[in-house]
Amino acid sequence: MDLKSYLKERCALVDEALDRFLPKETELPHNVHKAMRYSVFAGGKRVRPILMLAACEVVGGDTGRAMPAACAMEMIHTYSLIHDDLPAMDDDDFRRGSPTNHKVFGEAIAILAGDALLTEAFKLTSDLRLAEGCDPSALLAVIHEIATSAGSSGMVGGQVIDMESEGRQDIDLPTVKYIHTHKTGALIKASVVSGALLGGSSGDKLAAVTRYGEAVGLAFQIADDILDIEGTTEEIGKDAGSDQARGKATFPAVLGVAAAREAARGMMGEALRSLEIFGAEADPLREIARYIVQRKN
Repeated sequence: MDLKSYLKERCALVDEALDRFLPKETELPHNVHKAMRYSVFAGGKRVRPILMLAACEVVGGDTGRAMPAACAMEMIHTYSLIHDDLPAMDDDDFRRGSPTNHKVFGEAIAILAGDALLTEAFKLTSDLRLAEGCDPSALLAVIHEIATSAGSSGMVGGQVIDMESEGRQDIDLPTVKYIHTHKTGALIKASVVSGALLGGSSGDKLAAVTRYGEAVGLAFQIADDILDIEGTTEEIGKDAGSDQARGKATFPAVLGVAAAREAARGMMGEALRSLEIFGAEADPLREIARYIVQRKN
């Protein structure tokens, strides 16, 4: 399959839906809505919503029913980036080649824009007008899955351990794996699990997609760690080597680049094996797993 065309087409569909679902800049309060849209439309690849749509499709579901939740996931991801860039966190001036949210709108509005995006995500997933045709129990399970992945037992928890581990020389591999599977992997896993649930999946197929999400989520962050070392500023959208400079707990820092690359390939292999019960309908998920490990930006 032509993955480049697939990703471009799906990205355009997600962008169109995000534009419909997000509050307009003309709506009060103008400034926070401008800030929300500024970061959402700052050039993201939409990996998480595309994974959700692909997971819905692989189990025979209607991707239209998954689109609101897919957009909600991108809102949560964007909120996390806005807050991650703040002076109290990573203190980054640029994100994807553009000034970070707090550099444009100020710290207070950036905090509120992140808060608003997180809240808007759950408003969107719980809007029954958009959930027509969805099994109510599946929708409730999706909301629970997303909330769990975003909170202290997921992304927030991973971020806390990540910050507490900065600059320490005694960080071991289990700690790094905890950080990666929670800070990054949790939302990716939740994306594919939610897509499968909204597609009506259960049993072996849901279990297979769940294993895929766990493996590809960890592979994504390991690849990101390697790219931070080997990529250019233009490729990674921030200062190259910034994780090293901060003393971040990463796979390359603990294992070395070569072993980290092998670990990423191992996770890719695990992701691919988890899809063996599917046929050609899982090709998008297979190609995304390969792309995640082999990408250059």
